[in-house]
Amino acid sequence: MGSIVAENRKSLMLFSGRGFPELAKEIGEVLGVAPTPSDSYEFANGEIFVRFKESVRGSDAFVVQSVTHGVNRWVMETLIMVDALKRGSAKRITVVLPFYPYARQDKKHRGREPISARLVADLLKTAGANRILTVDLHTAQIQGFFDGPVDHLFAMDILAEYVERQYAGRPMTVVAPDSGRVRVAERWTDRLGGCPLAFIHKTRDPLKPNQVVANRVVGDVEDRVCLIVDDMIDTGGTIRKAADILYESGASDVIVASTHALLSDPAIERLKNSRISEVIVTNTLPLPPEKHLDKITVLSIAPLLARAIREVFDDGSVTTLFGGLS
Repeated sequence: MGSIVAENRKSLMLFSGRGFPELAKEIGEVLGVAPTPSDSYEFANGEIFVRFKESVRGSDAFVVQSVTHGVNRWVMETLIMVDALKRGSAKRITVVLPFYPYARQDKKHRGREPISARLVADLLKTAGANRILTVDLHTAQIQGFFDGPVDHLFAMDILAEYVERQYAGRPMTVVAPDSGRVRVAERWTDRLGGCPLAFIHKTRDPLKPNQVVANRVVGDVEDRVCLIVDDMIDTGGTIRKAADILYESGASDVIVASTHALLSDPAIERLKNSRISEVIVTNTLPLPPEKHLDKITVLSIAPLLARAIREVFDDGSVTTLFGGLS
């Protein structure tokens, strides 16, 4: 006998960062597996320590981390978790980032600027990640920054199904808040049965981040429900000004659908005082109690992430979750 034959077994293990453990727990409930317990804490000087309480040897490991406020802390924790899994002999490590950090820094606008989205991908690869699974990247080109498979999920179906239920029978126009979101808005119009498309022509001062000047709306919005679609809401300035100009152009109602609710200050105050009637988001990021508003509706992304994790584990097709959309 020249060899030892072992039974080929696969084990899926789920690991949760501390950024939003409730999401990882919800994903685990859908999958039927609980997140692996761990010891995670900071030393007095802020250094992060992580140790998993169960053996990870030979496992197909999925690290779920929502990189919420305090971005650098959660990025570093993710890298340390991946390193711990690699040194614990996990067979394959997939990092599940519902919100990809530094995604807006995907290219150089001027000289001597970083491309931080690429840096994050390099850090994950160096730490030992074999694969990335993420939702609604700010730009699709970020997939090419990681030297390995990237499963890019889309929250559009989750958001669109809600919009169709709540606003059935009302004439609707999909609105891109700027020219860069037109391609995404076109997908939304197809998903909603070919409704009209409009976009806001705006300017932005490159020296003043998060400050936008909205100029005019291009498209048919008069007496229609205007659905503003975007990948993220940060300070809320873009959508608030877009809503104002849409109402000035004759819109009957303005609602917003966005995947990632960053809601950095003063977003809540802006949304509260805006003419937007409803803001529909997913729970890729946590929404603390102080940021809850009656007009904010949160839909769960956990079932989609769980299905994608299962497809990856079973060596299936993630693309089929979106009918071939990529």
